[in-house]
Amino acid sequence: MSAETRRVALLQMTTGIDPAANAAAMASAAQAAAGQGAVMLFTPEMSGLLDRDRARGSAHVVPEAESPVLAEVRNAAAKAGIWVHIGSMAVKADGARWANRAFVITPSGEIAARYDKIHMFDVDLATGETWRESAAYQPGEAVVTVDDTPLGRLGLAICYDIRFPALFEALGQRRCDVIAIPAAFTVPTGRAHWHLMQRARAVEASAFVISAAQVGRHEDGRETFGHSLVVDPWGEVVLDMGETGGPEGALGFAEVDLARIAEVRAQVPSLANRRPIPTS
Repeated sequence: MSAETRRVALLQMTTGIDPAANAAAMASAAQAAAGQGAVMLFTPEMSGLLDRDRARGSAHVVPEAESPVLAEVRNAAAKAGIWVHIGSMAVKADGARWANRAFVITPSGEIAARYDKIHMFDVDLATGETWRESAAYQPGEAVVTVDDTPLGRLGLAICYDIRFPALFEALGQRRCDVIAIPAAFTVPTGRAHWHLMQRARAVEASAFVISAAQVGRHEDGRETFGHSLVVDPWGEVVLDMGETGGPEGALGFAEVDLARIAEVRAQVPSLANRRPIPTS
């Protein structure tokens, strides 16, 4: 273990329809993670509320300045003295639609960065599941990175974003040390593609990938795949949390050796060797 090794914590959640319970689980995890030496806690996509009944859930979707969930997690980060990456929450955006928004919170409880999910999950699966994220959410328009975290430069993505290599090329070109890809992956797509794509994105960007995930059967009836992962820049899986979870969540830990990034980039300098692709 090198002097550049940092401990991270991942909260694998079975988020339900009660925002107060979800906020309490994240606040408790922040305290526990700090107590076990983690410099940053990562939570999944839709950590604050997971409810496919949008009419019921809409009562809890408010502008971020009015969110009790966000306020509680910010307070918990400050109390524990730990960085927290909220994988995402549904917040009211400008106009009628919502945003699927990630937050990076400092150990003083300040918001260091926000990222709105760019790619909307609009699919019809062979299992009969149909999802239309764009019916309620507006897509983000900006690539977001955060400098000066304990893990170096942190790049932000959310779930379905993982299927769009151009985003990760942009994050790679910004020389991210770590990329967070929180998710609420469906079970069939997770079984088919989750590990494959997480490892590919880590290799492409020559960066660590940290992906906290939703897991199990949720109160709204959906099922999610779990398997929160930490993958190193060579594509090796450092942590796989499997299907552990539950209402209070399961906490996993991994050691992230930042020296590994330079080692891999020296062996396979694909970022440095990149050339423009001709279009004709």
